Amino acid sequence: MSKTIIPFGPQHPVLPEPIHLSLTLEDEIVVEALPALGYVHRGLEKLCEIRDINQMIQVVERVCGICSKIHAQCFCLGLEKMMNVEPPPRAEYLRVVWSELHRIHSHLLWLGLFADSFGFEALFYQLWKIRERVMDINEATAGNRVIISVNVLGGVRRDLSAEQVRWITSQLNMVEQELKDLQSTILDDYTIRSRTVGKGILTREKAYELGAVGPTLRGSGVAQDCRQLGSSALKHLEFQPVVEQDGDSFARNKVRFLETLQSISLVRQALKGLPKGEIKTKFKGSPEGEAVSRVEQPRGELFYYFKANGTKNLERLRIRTPTFANIPPLAAMLPGIELADVPVIVLSIDPCISCTER
Repeated sequence: MSKTIIPFGPQHPVLPEPIHLSLTLEDEIVVEALPALGYVHRGLEKLCEIRDINQMIQVVERVCGICSKIHAQCFCLGLEKMMNVEPPPRAEYLRVVWSELHRIHSHLLWLGLFADSFGFEALFYQLWKIRERVMDINEATAGNRVIISVNVLGGVRRDLSAEQVRWITSQLNMVEQELKDLQSTILDDYTIRSRTVGKGILTREKAYELGAVGPTLRGSGVAQDCRQLGSSALKHLEFQPVVEQDGDSFARNKVRFLETLQSISLVRQALKGLPKGEIKTKFKGSPEGEAVSRVEQPRGELFYYFKANGTKNLERLRIRTPTFANIPPLAAMLPGIELADVPVIVLSIDPCISCTER
């Protein structure tokens, strides 16, 4: 049987990301998938040599807009560790609030795009309509809808009033109810199940061996989530990773849907337990030495490496984003599936290529 090699991407009508795959086909069946990275290079890591550590918070937020808050938090946590700076308890709780709001709107964005990938336009519109409530919360509390720039070294730059806390809680109640109204559609609809169940299977052993992270890993039965490390105020909140066992596209879809509801619960817990006090710790000095920082992005583990020499500029900054870790598992999922299922399976890892290539 003859083989055909076709390009998938770097632009595709289903995917908003410039991912490129060389697919080897026998008839309509994929027998090999080779990813190619490198289309979107912005040199953000190199900027640490000419931008000081406070300016770099704004830079790392531009690595990925959708999870910008969590990039900034990972950066701040690493430097705070190097300089022995401990943010006030109120700041740690506020960091959780805005981080989980970012996780909610990222997952809602993905759920909508996933529905769109197999032509479910009505569901796409419904999910993005719900997401608008979360974006409104960001805008009302931080002044912007996506890149909110609330993290600073030693804490956060904005506070929440008692009135804002009540309003956020009421908005999240509506988000939760609207999501639950769609639950049977997202998890039980024939169209969704026929396009996702049994498609793009990643076994537990393969997920662990290939270094998958985030919902891609937890959808294959591995209960691993960096929020278990208890950074910020997470150590005071009730949290267990959402895990599914089947390892297919539907399992990854279900993990993200349930994590959205879980993040609403975490925001509620953080707002309810929000302690009084300052929102920023004053400090002096510059970082020196080496450190690493790990947090859980919506797509999975985010890893930062720092090398500092006691000046206001870092000597080296290295970022490993979750999509970079999930590309090898994706290449393992595709062989044996039909060409028509490739866009859905690729989207099931929630790829962020600009984030990966920086």
